[in-house]
Order: sequence, then structure tokens, then C-alpha cells
Amino acid sequence: MDKKNFLNGLGRNIIILGLISFFTDISSEMVFPLIPLYLISIGSGAWVVGLVEGASETTASLLKVFSGFFSDRFKKRKPFVFAGYSLSTITKPLFAFANSWPFVLFIRVIERIGKGVRTAPRDAIIAESCDPCVIGRGYGFHRAMDNIGAFFGASIAFILFPIIGFKNIFLYAFIPGIIAVLCIFLIKEKINIDERKKSKPITLKIGLKKLPRNLKIFIFISAIFTFGNFGYAFLMLKTKINYSYENAILFYLIFLIIAASFSIFSGILSDRIGRKPVIIFGYIFFCLTCILLIFSNTIYLILLGFILFGIFTAFIEGVQKAFVVDLAPQNLKATALGTFHTAIGLVALPSGFILGLIWDKISPEAMFIFALFITIISIILFLFVKNIRIKS
Repeated sequence: MDKKNFLNGLGRNIIILGLISFFTDISSEMVFPLIPLYLISIGSGAWVVGLVEGASETTASLLKVFSGFFSDRFKKRKPFVFAGYSLSTITKPLFAFANSWPFVLFIRVIERIGKGVRTAPRDAIIAESCDPCVIGRGYGFHRAMDNIGAFFGASIAFILFPIIGFKNIFLYAFIPGIIAVLCIFLIKEKINIDERKKSKPITLKIGLKKLPRNLKIFIFISAIFTFGNFGYAFLMLKTKINYSYENAILFYLIFLIIAASFSIFSGILSDRIGRKPVIIFGYIFFCLTCILLIFSNTIYLILLGFILFGIFTAFIEGVQKAFVVDLAPQNLKATALGTFHTAIGLVALPSGFILGLIWDKISPEAMFIFALFITIISIILFLFVKNIRIKS
């Protein structure tokens, strides 16, 4: 596919949002892959890592449904996007001053509030800036830029960590973050004045009730799957236990390369064959990752686990958002996306804590078995979701 054909149907905002995510993830990935390792270095256990990751995502997700709803209510996206990215950017350097895990948890939660404010409105801009037939490609492109930025950020961390240590890297993360915030001014919202005049104000309760049953089922199943989705933090812990900090960061870089490489492909594939089979493929790759990590006893098998996890990530993240947009009414896109993110985030806290306890109290292998069991249940339930699109 040549460049012209690939960009056909993708609006100017998609490119700008891609750049924003690129620079934001450079900033984020200079920090976040190091957080689990930093927590271990100051004497914390795996349960603390799970608690910090879960609590941060849950806190952010509590805001996503509200930011999505108010974005739909006022027909405004850009102010939420600007506020969210700005808060995240000014918060990251504060990790340099955190000397205990409660302080790390506090900063992580505040930073994720920014993500909670921006995510649903930003995803709605993506949907509104694409032709309906290439929404999967639009989300795939955005996820690819996200992962490419993450690769550069983690690469910087990998190179600089042995030289300047944790805290200086946390401080330098502010630079790409502020570049991302400045790029937001280039976004041009599609404002339909007639639509604003005609649309009747809705309450959050009514908005949630108007979400289709098929969409609610999909959100419920996605939340169930989250109970077993251990995330990259536990993969890095497994690597660190057997090898080194450097190996953990290097494998994380490989994961990001794989995720970026497959993101656009998965989005295009979902446009052609439907979202449902692509998401099921993603769940299957997660199952394979769990099985491999249950029996992994060499560095090569752990590396293969990171590769499979990268493919799973590419097949799930952007395509799930596109599926939510497909299933949601036109006037409730951001509300639906916010509800989806919130449902997943609310599960992230107990999930991270439970997974961490299983890791600490039983074994890492037991945690991967638990994740495999939850994923198999999710695949079975997902068969009941209809692969349909609500017409705009």
C-alpha cells in the first residue's frame, strides 16, 4: 500500500494526534517502564507494583466516562484533550522526588487523571476525522505512532539509565511532553452548529441507558478479560528476577517494536474482515503468551513471550476502540468510549492487586495460569457479541 492510498480517508487531525501521542509516549516511556523496577529497587514487592499500576488505571478510568459524556454534551473535544495532556506532562518529573512507594502511587494516580480527562474526547476526534470505512486504520495509525514514540522513549531510558539513573531520566521526560502539548493547538475540531442546535441535552444516566445492548455486552466481556490481563509490568518483573534491569528494558523495547509493527495491519484487517475476529485473534495470542510464560525457563522463551504480547497488544488496543465506535450511536461516541475505558479501569485495581498477590504468595506461574483461565472464559463469552455497525 503506497503512502497516498494509506492516508486516503484519514483527516489532518489523525496525523496531528499521531504526533501528539508520539511525543507523549516518548515522555511516558522514559518513565513508566522504570517504575516497576524503581519500586523493586526501593524494597517494594510485586503486590505493590500491581497496586500502583491498578490504582493508577482505575483512577484515570473513573474520569473517562465523565469526560466522554461532557465532551458529547457540549460538542467540544479539544479543551479536554489539552487539559489532560497538560496535567500528565507537568506531573511526570515529580517521580524524581518520590522516595517511597506511597508517594510513587500518589504521583502515578495524579498523572493518570490527565489520561482520564483526555482519552475519550481524543478517541472521538479520531472517529470524527476518519471516513467510516477506514476507522480501524485510523485507530491503527494512532496506536502505531503511540508505540513508535514509546519505543523511542524506552530506548532513551535504556541508554541513559546506566549513566544518569532513575531520577534524572524522570526529569528529562518533561521535554517531549511539552512538545506534545504545543501540538494540540494545531487540532481543528469539526464543529457542526446545526447539530448543536438540534441536539437535545442529555444526562449521563440517559446517555448510558441509550447505549445498545450489544455494546454493553462487549464492554462487560472486556472488563472480565481485564481481570487476567497482567500487562507488561509483570513481564518485566519476570525478566528482572532471572536476569537484569537492562534485559528487562531491552525486551520491553522489542515488545514495542512488535506492537508498532502490527498496529496498522490489525486496524486495516479489522476494516476488511470485521473487528470481532481480530479481537479474538488478539485473545488467542494472549493465551499463547500465558502458556509460554508458564513453562518458560530460558531467556529466549521469555523474549518470545514479549513478542507474542506485542502482537496481542496490536490486535486489541486500537481495534477495541474501533469496535466501540461501530456499536455506539452517532451522538454518544465519546460517552461510549468513556464507558468502555471506565469499565476496564475499574477492574484494573482489583485485578492488579490480585495478580500481584498470586505472584507473591503462590508463584509467577500460578498468576499466568489464572490469566489463561480468565482469557478462555472471555473468548467463549465473546462469541455472543454481534459483529455489527450502527449506521451514522
